[in-house]
Amino acid sequence: MRKMTARLMLAVGGAVLGSLQFGYNTGVINAPQKVIEDFYNRTWLYRYNEPISPATLTTLWSLSVAIFSVGGMIGSFSVGLFVNRFGRRNSMLMSNILAFVSAVLMGFSKMAFSFEMLILGRFIIGLYSGLTTGFVPMYVGEVSPTALRGALGTFHQLGIVLGILIAQVFGLDLIMGNDSLWPLLLGFIFVPALLQCIILPFAPESPRFLLINRNEENKAKSVLKKLRGTTDVSSDLQEMKEESRQMMREKKVTIMELFRSPMYRQPILIAIVLQLSQQLSGINAVFYYSTSIFEKSGVEQPVYATIGSGVVNTAFTVVSLFVVERAGRRTLHLIGLAGMAGCAVLMTIALTLLDQMPWMSYLSIVAIFGFVAFFEIGPGPIPWFIVAELFSQGPRPAAFAVAGLSNWTSNFIVGMGFQYIAQLCGSYVFIIFTVLLVLFFIFTYFKVPETKGRTFDEIASGFRQGGAAQSDKTPDEFHSLGADSQV
Repeated sequence: MRKMTARLMLAVGGAVLGSLQFGYNTGVINAPQKVIEDFYNRTWLYRYNEPISPATLTTLWSLSVAIFSVGGMIGSFSVGLFVNRFGRRNSMLMSNILAFVSAVLMGFSKMAFSFEMLILGRFIIGLYSGLTTGFVPMYVGEVSPTALRGALGTFHQLGIVLGILIAQVFGLDLIMGNDSLWPLLLGFIFVPALLQCIILPFAPESPRFLLINRNEENKAKSVLKKLRGTTDVSSDLQEMKEESRQMMREKKVTIMELFRSPMYRQPILIAIVLQLSQQLSGINAVFYYSTSIFEKSGVEQPVYATIGSGVVNTAFTVVSLFVVERAGRRTLHLIGLAGMAGCAVLMTIALTLLDQMPWMSYLSIVAIFGFVAFFEIGPGPIPWFIVAELFSQGPRPAAFAVAGLSNWTSNFIVGMGFQYIAQLCGSYVFIIFTVLLVLFFIFTYFKVPETKGRTFDEIASGFRQGGAAQSDKTPDEFHSLGADSQV
């Protein structure tokens, strides 16, 4: 059951192009900031015959960066509207329309002398990315066999960090981050969208969706045979049918019911807090402002140091991919949070003592790389796919909508607020993140169960046995699981 089949690879690979888009558009706006601000200034001059005021420019720039997250919030919240109606795969295909529209708007904004087109394009690709953060982990979680679910779930995060890295490299002055080519840099999203439209029609629909939502057992069976590369898929079917029976008992779950019903209250709380632990860990602060942090640290070529952190990012996501089925989700999340807290303290010390001891700039680079590495071990990949694991088929779309919304909202708050807080606190800004990381660590230790090697139904029934009993027995249950799951 553990083998990767070509069909499974195609399904996961096609889906993860969506994650790549999300990462690319997160990272792409960092490098060409000066060039795009020049374009805003020229456009303003062309229209109103006067240069743009610094305040207006800052507002326009912040809007261009942050409107992406606003689109993401709306998109992530709309996931449920699509996945149950059109299916997981077709939803991913349809969302590419947004990517094409956005590519055209941003790619031609310079020709049209219109920064409105650029900002609207950022909003639309935000919508697309918000949908993607729901579609991809859900689809990947539903096509993967239990034994590979964690490893394949990590591919979503790998897609994101690869996207960020590609954006950082393409954004170099000598490639596309210059005055003549930046519209191409932003319009490049056309390419992965086109690729996804070519690959996905060959990928199967989620067998869970076919069986549980559409009740098409024969279709689900033939899809499973292709995905698993074996004719005997009875255990998979059995598991899905069990989940389906469970779902008949649970009526379709609305977002409000997730919070009202005691059965879902704990898993939805865990899903939300884990998403917050990803965004409020300070990782976005490091990514949005990495170039300026490296400048402050006195690095000669800060943009290359930023790309260095992108490489570290990708490398450690690959590490997580291989470790997640061995070490378990909960353990990795705890290691990641603890390591990030340590690096945040180091970063604070380094930035504070920089003026007295110039060699501290090296410490701050080590701290940033360490911070990023620990992020990709736990808080990076795990919150995404653990949402798919904490819920059965009925509440899953609603849970993804809530988790996605909390992720994007906290992303937006950090993106908007970090600059102002950094001006207020100076080099002590990472102390705030350290405190948050410690709080998230405590929560994870006491509240988050291990989901490695358990079927969706086993995990869900763990919560059904009652919230209080569950949280008391988490550490023991964790040990007993650790003992019998050394597969």
